Amino acid sequence: MASVDINGITITYESSGDLAGAAVLLNMGLALQLISWPGEFVEGLVQRGYRVIRYDNRDAGLSSHFDHLGAPNLWLAYLRHLCGWRQRAPYTLHDMAGDAVGLLDALGVAAAHIVGVSMGGMVAQIMAAHYPARTLSLTSIMSSSGRPGLPGPTPAARRILLRRSPSAHHRARVVEQMVDTFRTIGSPGFPMPEEVLRQMAGAAVARNVNGDGVARQLLAIAACGDRSALLHKIRCPALVIHGDADPLLPCACGIDTARQIPGARLELIEGMGHDMPPALVGRLLALLEQHLRGNMAG
Repeated sequence: MASVDINGITITYESSGDLAGAAVLLNMGLALQLISWPGEFVEGLVQRGYRVIRYDNRDAGLSSHFDHLGAPNLWLAYLRHLCGWRQRAPYTLHDMAGDAVGLLDALGVAAAHIVGVSMGGMVAQIMAAHYPARTLSLTSIMSSSGRPGLPGPTPAARRILLRRSPSAHHRARVVEQMVDTFRTIGSPGFPMPEEVLRQMAGAAVARNVNGDGVARQLLAIAACGDRSALLHKIRCPALVIHGDADPLLPCACGIDTARQIPGARLELIEGMGHDMPPALVGRLLALLEQHLRGNMAG
Protein backbone atom coordinates (compact mmCIF):
# COMPACT_ATOMS: atom_id res chain seq x y z
CA MET A 1 0.00 0.00 0.00
CA ALA A 2 1.02 3.59 -0.60
CA SER A 3 -0.30 7.09 0.07
CA VAL A 4 -0.54 10.31 -1.94
CA ASP A 5 -1.50 13.87 -1.00
CA ILE A 6 -4.61 14.99 -2.86
CA ASN A 7 -6.60 18.19 -2.34
CA GLY A 8 -4.75 18.78 0.92
CA ILE A 9 -5.50 15.35 2.37
CA THR A 10 -3.82 11.95 2.34
CA ILE A 11 -5.38 9.09 0.39
CA THR A 12 -4.10 5.56 0.95
CA TYR A 13 -4.38 3.20 -2.00
CA GLU A 14 -3.22 -0.09 -3.45
CA SER A 15 -2.55 -0.75 -7.13
CA SER A 16 -2.46 -4.35 -8.34
CA GLY A 17 -1.89 -5.97 -11.70
CA ASP A 18 -0.30 -4.99 -14.99
CA LEU A 19 0.43 -1.27 -15.18
CA ALA A 20 -0.18 -1.49 -18.92
CA GLY A 21 -3.64 -2.98 -18.45
CA ALA A 22 -6.87 -1.00 -18.54
CA ALA A 23 -7.39 0.60 -15.14
CA VAL A 24 -10.33 -0.33 -12.91
CA LEU A 25 -10.93 2.07 -10.01
CA LEU A 26 -12.81 0.48 -7.09
CA ASN A 27 -14.78 2.89 -4.88
CA MET A 28 -15.77 1.36 -1.54
CA GLY A 29 -18.91 2.15 0.43
CA LEU A 30 -19.86 3.72 3.74
CA ALA A 31 -17.61 2.93 6.70
CA LEU A 32 -15.56 0.36 4.81
CA GLN A 33 -11.92 0.24 3.72
CA LEU A 34 -9.98 -0.87 0.67
CA ILE A 35 -9.45 -4.26 2.32
CA SER A 36 -13.24 -4.70 2.30
CA TRP A 37 -13.13 -5.63 -1.38
CA PRO A 38 -13.15 -9.45 -1.53
CA GLY A 39 -9.67 -10.70 -2.31
CA GLU A 40 -11.07 -13.14 -4.88
CA PHE A 41 -12.78 -10.25 -6.65
CA VAL A 42 -9.62 -8.14 -6.87
CA GLU A 43 -7.49 -11.13 -7.90
CA GLY A 44 -10.06 -12.13 -10.50
CA LEU A 45 -9.78 -8.74 -12.18
CA VAL A 46 -5.98 -8.85 -12.02
CA GLN A 47 -5.94 -12.30 -13.63
CA ARG A 48 -8.10 -10.92 -16.43
CA GLY A 49 -5.40 -8.38 -17.25
CA TYR A 50 -6.68 -5.27 -15.51
CA ARG A 51 -4.82 -2.80 -13.35
CA VAL A 52 -6.92 -2.66 -10.19
CA ILE A 53 -6.78 0.48 -8.04
CA ARG A 54 -8.58 0.49 -4.70
CA TYR A 55 -8.33 3.12 -2.00
CA ASP A 56 -9.56 4.26 1.39
CA ASN A 57 -12.12 7.04 1.13
CA ARG A 58 -11.50 10.19 3.15
CA ASP A 59 -12.51 9.59 6.77
CA ALA A 60 -11.97 5.83 6.44
CA GLY A 61 -9.12 3.39 6.82
CA LEU A 62 -5.66 4.94 6.61
CA SER A 63 -6.70 8.00 4.60
CA SER A 64 -7.09 11.37 6.32
CA HIS A 65 -9.69 11.56 9.07
CA PHE A 66 -11.72 14.70 9.71
CA ASP A 67 -12.04 14.46 13.47
CA HIS A 68 -11.50 18.21 13.79
CA LEU A 69 -14.95 18.66 12.25
CA GLY A 70 -16.63 16.92 15.16
CA ALA A 71 -19.11 14.06 15.51
CA PRO A 72 -22.48 14.65 13.81
CA ASN A 73 -25.76 13.97 15.58
CA LEU A 74 -27.31 11.33 13.34
CA TRP A 75 -30.69 11.37 15.05
CA LEU A 76 -30.94 15.12 14.47
CA ALA A 77 -29.93 14.56 10.85
CA TYR A 78 -32.60 11.86 10.56
CA LEU A 79 -35.25 14.25 11.91
CA ARG A 80 -34.15 16.87 9.37
CA HIS A 81 -34.52 14.22 6.68
CA LEU A 82 -38.05 13.36 7.84
CA CYS A 83 -38.96 17.04 7.73
CA GLY A 84 -37.51 17.43 4.24
CA TRP A 85 -34.99 20.01 5.40
CA ARG A 86 -31.66 20.54 3.69
CA GLN A 87 -28.80 18.65 5.30
CA ARG A 88 -25.46 20.19 6.17
CA ALA A 89 -22.36 18.03 5.81
CA PRO A 90 -18.68 18.58 6.64
CA TYR A 91 -17.83 17.54 3.08
CA THR A 92 -19.73 16.24 0.07
CA LEU A 93 -19.81 13.22 -2.21
CA HIS A 94 -18.60 15.61 -4.91
CA ASP A 95 -15.52 16.26 -2.78
CA MET A 96 -15.00 12.51 -2.56
CA ALA A 97 -15.34 12.19 -6.34
CA GLY A 98 -12.64 14.85 -6.59
CA ASP A 99 -10.44 12.72 -4.35
CA ALA A 100 -10.85 9.78 -6.72
CA VAL A 101 -10.01 11.86 -9.78
CA GLY A 102 -7.02 13.27 -7.92
CA LEU A 103 -5.83 9.73 -7.26
CA LEU A 104 -6.04 8.94 -10.98
CA ASP A 105 -4.02 12.11 -11.64
CA ALA A 106 -1.38 11.12 -9.10
CA LEU A 107 -1.04 7.68 -10.67
CA GLY A 108 -0.90 9.03 -14.21
CA VAL A 109 -4.11 7.25 -15.23
CA ALA A 110 -5.88 9.15 -18.01
CA ALA A 111 -9.15 7.22 -17.74
CA ALA A 112 -10.50 4.20 -15.90
CA HIS A 113 -13.45 1.89 -15.59
CA ILE A 114 -15.20 3.16 -12.45
CA VAL A 115 -16.78 0.59 -10.13
CA GLY A 116 -18.51 1.58 -6.91
CA VAL A 117 -20.58 -0.14 -4.25
CA SER A 118 -23.23 1.59 -2.13
CA MET A 119 -21.86 5.06 -1.25
CA GLY A 120 -18.97 4.27 -3.58
CA GLY A 121 -21.53 3.78 -6.35
CA MET A 122 -22.85 7.28 -5.69
CA VAL A 123 -19.33 8.67 -5.92
CA ALA A 124 -18.83 6.69 -9.15
CA GLN A 125 -22.04 8.17 -10.58
CA ILE A 126 -20.77 11.68 -9.87
CA MET A 127 -17.44 10.87 -11.50
CA ALA A 128 -19.14 9.56 -14.63
CA ALA A 129 -21.33 12.66 -14.90
CA HIS A 130 -18.76 15.34 -14.08
CA TYR A 131 -15.58 13.73 -15.42
CA PRO A 132 -16.66 11.95 -18.63
CA ALA A 133 -13.17 12.09 -20.14
CA ARG A 134 -11.83 10.13 -17.15
CA THR A 135 -14.56 7.46 -17.20
CA LEU A 136 -14.37 4.51 -19.60
CA SER A 137 -17.44 2.90 -18.07
CA LEU A 138 -19.54 2.99 -14.91
CA THR A 139 -20.58 0.06 -12.73
CA SER A 140 -22.93 1.01 -9.89
CA ILE A 141 -23.46 -1.85 -7.42
CA MET A 142 -26.11 -1.84 -4.63
CA SER A 143 -26.40 1.94 -4.86
CA SER A 144 -29.12 4.51 -5.52
CA SER A 145 -30.12 7.61 -7.45
CA GLY A 146 -31.20 9.32 -4.23
CA ARG A 147 -34.54 10.22 -5.80
CA PRO A 148 -37.23 11.15 -3.25
CA GLY A 149 -39.93 8.54 -2.83
CA LEU A 150 -37.68 5.52 -3.14
CA PRO A 151 -38.09 2.97 -0.33
CA GLY A 152 -35.75 3.28 2.62
CA PRO A 153 -33.95 0.72 4.75
CA THR A 154 -35.75 -1.94 6.72
CA PRO A 155 -36.19 -1.11 10.43
CA ALA A 156 -33.29 -3.39 11.33
CA ALA A 157 -31.02 -1.80 8.73
CA ARG A 158 -32.04 1.71 9.81
CA ARG A 159 -31.16 0.80 13.39
CA ILE A 160 -27.58 -0.07 12.47
CA LEU A 161 -27.22 3.12 10.43
CA LEU A 162 -28.25 5.41 13.26
CA ARG A 163 -26.59 3.76 16.24
CA ARG A 164 -23.41 5.25 17.61
CA SER A 165 -20.20 3.30 17.21
CA PRO A 166 -18.30 2.21 20.34
CA SER A 167 -15.01 3.90 21.10
CA ALA A 168 -12.09 2.54 19.10
CA HIS A 169 -10.49 1.66 22.44
CA HIS A 170 -13.17 -1.02 22.95
CA ARG A 171 -12.11 -3.21 20.06
CA ALA A 172 -14.09 -6.26 21.11
CA ARG A 173 -17.29 -4.19 21.17
CA VAL A 174 -16.49 -2.69 17.78
CA VAL A 175 -15.99 -6.17 16.33
CA GLU A 176 -19.31 -7.36 17.77
CA GLN A 177 -21.12 -4.36 16.31
CA MET A 178 -19.54 -4.89 12.90
CA VAL A 179 -20.47 -8.58 12.89
CA ASP A 180 -24.05 -7.61 13.74
CA THR A 181 -24.01 -5.11 10.87
CA PHE A 182 -22.67 -7.66 8.39
CA ARG A 183 -25.26 -10.17 9.53
CA THR A 184 -28.12 -7.67 9.28
CA ILE A 185 -27.40 -6.38 5.78
CA GLY A 186 -25.96 -9.59 4.32
CA SER A 187 -27.34 -11.71 1.50
CA PRO A 188 -30.04 -14.11 2.75
CA GLY A 189 -29.54 -16.29 -0.31
CA PHE A 190 -25.78 -16.50 0.23
CA PRO A 191 -25.15 -16.29 3.99
CA MET A 192 -21.56 -16.14 5.16
CA PRO A 193 -20.42 -18.28 8.11
CA GLU A 194 -20.04 -16.55 11.46
CA GLU A 195 -16.29 -17.15 11.48
CA VAL A 196 -15.92 -15.38 8.12
CA LEU A 197 -17.86 -12.37 9.40
CA ARG A 198 -15.63 -12.25 12.47
CA GLN A 199 -12.48 -12.46 10.35
CA MET A 200 -13.70 -9.55 8.22
CA ALA A 201 -14.57 -7.45 11.26
CA GLY A 202 -11.33 -8.32 13.03
CA ALA A 203 -9.22 -7.35 10.02
CA ALA A 204 -11.04 -4.03 9.67
CA VAL A 205 -10.71 -3.16 13.36
CA ALA A 206 -7.03 -4.18 13.46
CA ARG A 207 -6.31 -1.83 10.56
CA ASN A 208 -8.35 1.19 11.59
CA VAL A 209 -11.60 2.26 13.24
CA ASN A 210 -13.28 5.64 12.74
CA GLY A 211 -16.85 5.66 14.01
CA ASP A 212 -17.27 9.42 13.72
CA GLY A 213 -16.02 9.22 10.15
CA VAL A 214 -18.92 6.89 9.36
CA ALA A 215 -21.34 9.53 10.64
CA ARG A 216 -19.70 12.26 8.56
CA GLN A 217 -19.84 10.09 5.44
CA LEU A 218 -23.51 9.37 6.15
CA LEU A 219 -24.21 13.10 6.29
CA ALA A 220 -22.43 13.54 2.96
CA ILE A 221 -24.82 10.98 1.46
CA ALA A 222 -27.85 12.71 2.97
CA ALA A 223 -26.71 16.14 1.81
CA CYS A 224 -26.21 14.94 -1.77
CA GLY A 225 -29.93 14.33 -2.20
CA ASP A 226 -31.50 13.57 -5.57
CA ARG A 227 -28.95 12.76 -8.31
CA SER A 228 -31.53 12.06 -11.04
CA ALA A 229 -30.64 15.12 -13.11
CA LEU A 230 -26.97 14.24 -12.75
CA LEU A 231 -27.55 10.66 -13.88
CA HIS A 232 -29.34 11.91 -17.00
CA LYS A 233 -26.03 13.48 -18.08
CA ILE A 234 -24.06 10.22 -18.03
CA ARG A 235 -23.06 9.10 -21.51
CA CYS A 236 -20.56 6.32 -20.82
CA PRO A 237 -21.65 2.65 -20.85
CA ALA A 238 -23.25 1.86 -17.50
CA LEU A 239 -24.01 -1.36 -15.64
CA VAL A 240 -26.23 -1.37 -12.55
CA ILE A 241 -26.11 -4.44 -10.28
CA HIS A 242 -28.46 -4.84 -7.34
CA GLY A 243 -29.74 -7.57 -5.08
CA ASP A 244 -33.45 -8.25 -4.76
CA ALA A 245 -33.01 -8.82 -1.01
CA ASP A 246 -31.07 -5.66 -0.13
CA PRO A 247 -32.31 -4.41 3.27
CA LEU A 248 -30.29 -1.17 3.23
CA LEU A 249 -30.99 0.12 -0.28
CA PRO A 250 -33.96 -1.92 -1.57
CA CYS A 251 -33.80 -3.13 -5.16
CA ALA A 252 -36.13 -0.31 -6.27
CA CYS A 253 -33.12 1.97 -5.73
CA GLY A 254 -31.07 0.03 -8.26
CA ILE A 255 -33.95 -0.19 -10.71
CA ASP A 256 -34.41 3.57 -10.54
CA THR A 257 -30.68 4.19 -10.97
CA ALA A 258 -30.72 2.20 -14.21
CA ARG A 259 -33.80 4.07 -15.42
CA GLN A 260 -32.16 7.43 -14.86
CA ILE A 261 -28.93 6.62 -16.76
CA PRO A 262 -29.37 6.62 -20.55
CA GLY A 263 -28.78 3.14 -21.97
CA ALA A 264 -27.84 1.56 -18.64
CA ARG A 265 -28.01 -2.21 -18.28
CA LEU A 266 -29.66 -3.58 -15.13
CA GLU A 267 -28.80 -6.89 -13.48
CA LEU A 268 -30.87 -7.99 -10.47
CA ILE A 269 -29.47 -10.86 -8.43
CA GLU A 270 -31.88 -13.06 -6.52
CA GLY A 271 -30.99 -13.53 -2.86
CA MET A 272 -28.31 -10.83 -2.82
CA GLY A 273 -28.36 -8.33 0.04
CA HIS A 274 -26.01 -5.43 0.71
CA ASP A 275 -22.70 -7.26 0.51
CA MET A 276 -20.45 -9.22 -1.84
CA PRO A 277 -20.39 -12.76 -0.42
CA PRO A 278 -17.82 -15.27 -1.74
CA ALA A 279 -20.58 -17.30 -3.38
CA LEU A 280 -21.40 -14.34 -5.65
CA VAL A 281 -17.89 -13.23 -6.59
CA GLY A 282 -17.77 -15.45 -9.68
CA ARG A 283 -21.06 -14.10 -10.99
CA LEU A 284 -20.09 -10.51 -10.26
CA LEU A 285 -16.78 -10.97 -12.07
CA ALA A 286 -18.54 -12.47 -15.08
CA LEU A 287 -20.99 -9.56 -15.29
CA LEU A 288 -18.22 -7.03 -14.85
CA GLU A 289 -15.90 -8.62 -17.40
CA GLN A 290 -18.65 -8.71 -20.01
CA HIS A 291 -19.31 -5.03 -19.35
CA LEU A 292 -15.65 -3.98 -19.38
CA ARG A 293 -14.66 -6.04 -22.42
CA GLY A 294 -17.36 -4.33 -24.40
CA ASN A 295 -16.01 -0.92 -23.43
CA MET A 296 -12.25 -1.09 -23.79
CA ALA A 297 -11.74 2.15 -25.73
CA GLY A 298 -8.92 4.22 -24.26
